[in-house]
Amino acid sequence: MARRRPTPPVSSGELLSTLGRLTAEALERAESQKARVELAMALQRDLLPAVLPTSPGLRAAARYAPARHGLDIGGDWYDGFLLPDGVLGFSIGDVQGHDVEAAAFMGQVRIALRAMATVSPDPGEVLSRTNDLLLAMGVELLATCCFLRYDPATCSLAVARAGHVPAVWATLDGRSGIAEEGVGLPLGVQSGEDYPVTRHGLDGTGAFVMVTDGVVEGPSFSIEEGLDQITSLVRRGAGGEPGELAAQVIKVAELTGHADDAAVLVLRYG
Repeated sequence: MARRRPTPPVSSGELLSTLGRLTAEALERAESQKARVELAMALQRDLLPAVLPTSPGLRAAARYAPARHGLDIGGDWYDGFLLPDGVLGFSIGDVQGHDVEAAAFMGQVRIALRAMATVSPDPGEVLSRTNDLLLAMGVELLATCCFLRYDPATCSLAVARAGHVPAVWATLDGRSGIAEEGVGLPLGVQSGEDYPVTRHGLDGTGAFVMVTDGVVEGPSFSIEEGLDQITSLVRRGAGGEPGELAAQVIKVAELTGHADDAAVLVLRYG
């Protein structure tokens, strides 16, 4: 039976050298990850609009909360812009993943939505064209999204959703609900997808509120519980300032136990 040769003793110098190498590698990885996080945060900060458009009878406000764990950088966004025909366009969405790639893809989706919104007055077609463009670019991420057009001439909203959380609405006279009608697949899943459009007449005074899933869903909350919480807040704040309502709604994210980032977009009318 062959005898194993004894392992030669490791000198203290070799141990220190190995420890130094492992420490340097760990620091390099940590610095690399820190740089990626900082880049993703900068992308998010620079891509979110500083000001949202307004129109007679409509004011908008939004809030964004970063992920509650420092390394989980997401791709949630909101946007608002004036279209050439005088209509206001709004979007809110959530990109799959938590990294620089998610933040960069978020910027691509927002730009694509803006571009498509200038050539089509139909929110469903805007989402469909954006979806096909993203797939043609060979993207490997998915995004849920809600796109709206507000027409000041008719005081109405036209809404299309791509796998996104439904909006919540309430009026000053006590009516409220969850806008669950019509939804297509998330962007980036399959080409040629159709996105149904739902129209809402904005009579009287009220609020139409959109959120990302980081606000309403997590380990401590089902999405139904989260939407119920939002509905209660929107009922109470339907006649108030949109910024105050947005600030109240974003706080629900703290109750979900979710580590994701979160966004809220409030349209206050009347």
